[in-house]
Amino acid sequence: MKNQSQIGQEGERLAAEFLQNKGFEIVARNYRHRRAEIDLIIKRDNWLIFVEVKARSSTDYGEPEAFVGSQKISKLYEAAEEYIYSRDWHGHVRFDVIAVKLGVVPVIEHFEDAIN
Repeated sequence: MKNQSQIGQEGERLAAEFLQNKGFEIVARNYRHRRAEIDLIIKRDNWLIFVEVKARSSTDYGEPEAFVGSQKISKLYEAAEEYIYSRDWHGHVRFDVIAVKLGVVPVIEHFEDAIN
């Protein structure tokens, strides 16, 4: 049985492949600023998109996307703000969530503009 860290890493790997297949460019993985982390930063056209990946091996306790709480959102904004400032980004910005349900056949859902 995989531990939570392994489940998270597998989810992030699958999410990155999924996004690349949709034509997004992966700009950064596991970007850290102080105590905050952004799982994936992707880009397409004039959009910079910050992605929170939630992976679960079971939905017994709820859907993966339901585990993006207010504290995580606050940290995500903090790290995104630093990234935008440090790169002098002037294009559009969006926050997405990728939910990965691991199983024999993984199920991936992409929630665009999910965090406002």
